[in-house]
Amino acid sequence: MRKIIEVLRLHSLGVSQRQIARVCSIGQSTVSEYLKQSGVAGVHWPDIAGWDEDQILAKLAPETTTSSASAVQGQLPLPEFAVIREELRSGKHVTLQLLWEEYQSQHPEGYRYSRFCELYQRWRGRQDVVMRQDHRPGEKVFVDYAGTTMTIRDPENGQNREAQLFLAVLGASSYTYAELTWTQQETDWIGSHVRAFEFFSGTPEIVVPDNLKSGVTRPCRYEPGINIAYEEMARHYGIAVIPARTYKPRDKAKVEAGVLVAERWILAALRRQTFFSIGAASAAVSELLTRMNDRPFKKREGSRRTVFEGVERSALRPLPAGRYEYFEWKKTRVNIDYHVEFDKHWYSVPYDLAGQEVEVRATSTTVEVLRKGRRVASHARSHQEYHKTSLDEHRAKSHRKYLEWTPSRIIDWAAGVGPSTGAVVEKILESNRHPEQGYRSCLGLIRLAGKYSATRLEAASKRALLLNVCSYRSIRSMLASQLDQQDPPVPDAGGGTEVASPLMHDNVRGAEYFASRTEEES
Repeated sequence: MRKIIEVLRLHSLGVSQRQIARVCSIGQSTVSEYLKQSGVAGVHWPDIAGWDEDQILAKLAPETTTSSASAVQGQLPLPEFAVIREELRSGKHVTLQLLWEEYQSQHPEGYRYSRFCELYQRWRGRQDVVMRQDHRPGEKVFVDYAGTTMTIRDPENGQNREAQLFLAVLGASSYTYAELTWTQQETDWIGSHVRAFEFFSGTPEIVVPDNLKSGVTRPCRYEPGINIAYEEMARHYGIAVIPARTYKPRDKAKVEAGVLVAERWILAALRRQTFFSIGAASAAVSELLTRMNDRPFKKREGSRRTVFEGVERSALRPLPAGRYEYFEWKKTRVNIDYHVEFDKHWYSVPYDLAGQEVEVRATSTTVEVLRKGRRVASHARSHQEYHKTSLDEHRAKSHRKYLEWTPSRIIDWAAGVGPSTGAVVEKILESNRHPEQGYRSCLGLIRLAGKYSATRLEAASKRALLLNVCSYRSIRSMLASQLDQQDPPVPDAGGGTEVASPLMHDNVRGAEYFASRTEEES
């Protein structure tokens, strides 16, 4: 459902259906169908910005349809030349003859082998033609990391660590932003974008990254997948992310040229200096970046800065009121105890979500759990490992009732039943090694009071105290056999209890029985 939301958002930005299909990793026909359904329903971005997935489905219910391309009447079906080239490149023993035979099996009325080869060679000859790209002011920014790193020396142990140089180049003016970060991971990657937009004092319509894992989850020439956090950042600034095709540096020629210039005028210029902190190195990079942007062009009037100030600054979109706050995303499944794990800590969700798949979105201060785009739980973030954060409203009713019985409340309840029950509860709590053991035994007594009445429980507790058998099982047995309704045992002179008379029953075998058995055996 996230795809539908992204399609409508990008369409509102004026992005073409073809580009939307590439960004969202779906077919162009699917994009067209989504837009058609939204038009019929009268729903447009940003009307659905706050909707969850169930609301969108109920309103739109788009159905993805696939249609196979058919040959124009009177024209033979053309081979898929791009697929043929990929097959020839990837398969060591794949030949045009084999591919033509496969083509003939699908299209018996198609081209003969000689014409098939001729058309393919003609198509391949046209592929090396390069189209000059004219970038509209404010349209695109190209981002990438330089291939060369900068060495930072630790002043304490003398060990070297490599810092990465991030670059963002605007398409129309080639105005460049550069900064150093320790890694190319998601936090540094997205943070560099945020600082680049603030450096430009605005945002373009499209950002064109390379297929870096921090931005692109599934590199693909035709349908790349965008990282969720990267997509959230793009949505915050109202831009579209359209990655360059894999192994196609010409798609991001601007940043490739910017990388080359930065390596020459920044990294090469600092090659003889030793830096002991990334802050000092960043200050040096910033100074040389200013010189690079002010450096006059050789083949055109002005510099990167003058073209930016005169043409591109006014074309950029204004920054949003609030700065983007980075979210960490994680897909996970709710445990049977209705908790989800994030960063070695467990957070509760409503108990009826146990076993279901959810998304966790976290900042430095909060952790949110989302189900189908709707927030179902929110917690303050805890960095205490292997502990849990639970809310009472997330627990089942029976679990909440269980936790309401604290030891102090149990003692008060027992005293209310009677002095004997209170004494039994205190003995049970004192006699067990761990409070949890006595706690559960006392909960059993509470259940017995509901089953047999408080009066009978008090009588059974009095008998248990006299016999010194203060346990849940003993009292339950007394109530089940109605011993609580008999006269309690009378203490003897020695402080013990009077011995009860022998139990007479047909099934009870006494001493006479065993004596007769001994005589028979002898």
